[in-house]
Order: sequence, then structure tokens, then C-alpha cells
Amino acid sequence: MNAANQTADDGVRLTPSAAEHVSAFLAKNGGDGLRLAVKPTGCSGYKYVVEPATAALDGDRRFSSHGVDVVVDPQSLAFLKGTEVDFVREGLNKGFRFHNPNVAATCGCGESFNIAAAADKHG
Repeated sequence: MNAANQTADDGVRLTPSAAEHVSAFLAKNGGDGLRLAVKPTGCSGYKYVVEPATAALDGDRRFSSHGVDVVVDPQSLAFLKGTEVDFVREGLNKGFRFHNPNVAATCGCGESFNIAAAADKHG
């Protein structure tokens, strides 16, 4: 994967728990890293998209975090800069939790979010 390399402090980082989960998933299912993106949808405006990264696209940024590459497209990076991705287990539920300093509000169901006005101007 030939995406531009940066440290996780410059953009997106994983917690050790998230990195462990992603590493295990990639070992079983393939992929060079984790692709994280933001897409317009839902009642609040945006949702996170998480999938295995198999190839770098033009302008992609790659952040190394706890041994896992996180790949982000330039448009999504404007909304994700400073985000920490955690993997949590609560009872029978488990999944990613996003600590994104750019989020201004989330919808009641938790499926979508709105970005602070400063980040909207960069997108």
C-alpha cells in the first residue's frame, strides 16, 4: 500500500483493544489495514464506514497505530482528524466506539452524527 505515511497523532489512532481486534480480523479475512471513512447519511448527517483496506487510492493518508495501518481518504480526514477508535465489549454487545473531537451532535439512535461547523468548512 503506497498511501502517504503519517503518525497517528496527525490524524486517526486506534486504542490497543481496537488494534488487537483489527489485527485478528485482518489475519482471518485479509487486507493491508483498516479503511476508515465518513459518508453522508442518517438523521444527523454522517456515518462512519469501516472496512478492510486492500489498496491505496489517490490521496489516501495512512496512519500507523499499534502496528495496524489506518487508511483515510482526504475528504474523510477533514472530519476524522484527531479521532481515536476503540473496540469495546459491554455485556453481549461489542463494537467500535469513535472518540471524534469534531462531532457536534449525534442522533438519538447513535447511528449518525453532525460535524462541528469548522470541520464542515474544510470538507
